[in-house]
Amino acid sequence: MPAQIQTRNRFLDRLETGPVIVGDGGMGALLSAAVPRLRTPEEANLRAPQAVVSLHVSFINAGAELIETNTFGANRRKLAHQFLDDDLEEINSAGVKLAREAREVTGRDVFIGGSIGPLGEPTTSRVRRELFAEQAAVLDGRGADLFMIETFYDLEEVVDAIEAVRGVSSLPIVALLTFDESAETLAGVTASEAADRLAELDVAAVGANHGAGLLAALAALERMGKNGKPLAALPNVGLASLAGGRVIYPHATPEYFAEFAAHARDLGAKVIGGCCGTTPAEISAIRSAVEEERKPRAPLVFESPELVVALGEEQRETGLSRALATGEWVVSVQLDPPLGGNSAGLVEVSAALKESGHVGWVDINDNATARAGMSSLMVSATIERLAEIETIPHLTTRDWSVLGLESMLLGAHAEGVRNILAITGDPPEVGDYPGARGVYEVDSIGLTQLMANLNRGEDFNGRPIDAPTSFFPGVAVNPTADDVELELDRFRQKVEAGAKFAITQIVFDLDRFDDFTERLGGRWPIPVLIEVFPLTSHRLALRLHNELPGIVVPDELQHALQDAGSDAAAIGFTHGSRERAAGVCLVAPFRRRLRVLELLA
Repeated sequence: MPAQIQTRNRFLDRLETGPVIVGDGGMGALLSAAVPRLRTPEEANLRAPQAVVSLHVSFINAGAELIETNTFGANRRKLAHQFLDDDLEEINSAGVKLAREAREVTGRDVFIGGSIGPLGEPTTSRVRRELFAEQAAVLDGRGADLFMIETFYDLEEVVDAIEAVRGVSSLPIVALLTFDESAETLAGVTASEAADRLAELDVAAVGANHGAGLLAALAALERMGKNGKPLAALPNVGLASLAGGRVIYPHATPEYFAEFAAHARDLGAKVIGGCCGTTPAEISAIRSAVEEERKPRAPLVFESPELVVALGEEQRETGLSRALATGEWVVSVQLDPPLGGNSAGLVEVSAALKESGHVGWVDINDNATARAGMSSLMVSATIERLAEIETIPHLTTRDWSVLGLESMLLGAHAEGVRNILAITGDPPEVGDYPGARGVYEVDSIGLTQLMANLNRGEDFNGRPIDAPTSFFPGVAVNPTADDVELELDRFRQKVEAGAKFAITQIVFDLDRFDDFTERLGGRWPIPVLIEVFPLTSHRLALRLHNELPGIVVPDELQHALQDAGSDAAAIGFTHGSRERAAGVCLVAPFRRRLRVLELLA
């Protein structure tokens, strides 16, 4: 369908020549509180239409000249999560109809903005445009005066939404993103970058809504008001909290909103309203400030966060990175953290390995086989402090969101832990919690990228942090994987993401390792440690080969162990890693962890 061209209408005329347009407040939050057991606020259009009309009327009576339809999340993707996708057309149609009914009830000539929010999950640009266009076509057909495309943080998604709407409608578009106190979106897009990109599109106004509160919206306006587009500001009351299962918003006073409106007007805002947590009382205060042409009573000062540049000890080279760089043969022993609350035994074993003179590092599993044990990062910090041996903790993405991973990493860094092995983790179904679900917001590639970002002084989304880190990130690789091509592709992605070393899955078949090396072009792009599991019996070899995914014990080795009988340990303790890799990672035998020293001796 050819793109529509924005046509002149009374909303555009008002933006250009009239006074500030006062918007409404937080429809969704108020409806959810007023109507019990709603699957989504938009369901109220069908289940409790009079509640929707009543709320619209309340905002109009408070002074709102622009009310938004109760359709923010009424796209097919979001409705499908609540089994409401078959009602998409009815919900959106009713959203406009109820807003128009409120306008008729009050007898006031208010603008009706068709509200469209983000999809809430990643998908392709083509799919996004189809979903946004479907919703926009219904809102346009029912008689909306304009579109409010709001609460976006991904710049490409909001561009898709704008262009999709423009493909089916010529109504004016107000495009709003949500920003933090630093005037950046969750995706790391600055307000000035967003304004520059949106200025290229056919939109009537740009601005900020939702977000971290009033000051965050003002900070965004200050940076967006340089390209001539009219501005809009409709922020949250502030940051919400949970109490007894209820969402609680700060107790912002109407006076605080009046002062906000005065500042927003000075910054060039032509549309001023509210979002989550704002009630008719706050909208009334904005109305009064606009009518009185109130001037700010205090100067608006934006404080930039002080960035601390980590130097000296914080940027130190790890012993592992130094050893790998100089070609020193690296020997690490893999240990499982305790399943209880006491780490003394693990610290004692680590100290004995260090004192042997044969082991330079210990790497610590992280909830291996999906069985909960002591935190690998926390116990590694304890080992480094008490046993004085450097650690390589594993960190799985199965158990943590990106927020949790970043928080754990920053805490570990502060405690001196630098070497981290990024792994995706075994599925929860194989462990002690068969009903649990893994988080998996990112995989090991994403975790490696996160550490690379932190080392540059940025978080996962590219926003600056107080001080850069100096992690030495490693990754796992399985040369004996069933799908070798997939494993090769993922390994290359890990290297590209910033991996500095690798540790293999347990390798018994060195021919498979050699074949993997050839597929990499004859050499490894980063140093690799081969994981070695000392086989003490034929029975153990059978179990590893048949029960552990990704592990292959060659038939000839199984036969040799069987023939050796009681002398099987002597065969199982041999390996040919030294000429192939930068070092080894020895898996300590269960319950007899110091027995690995026999192999080293």
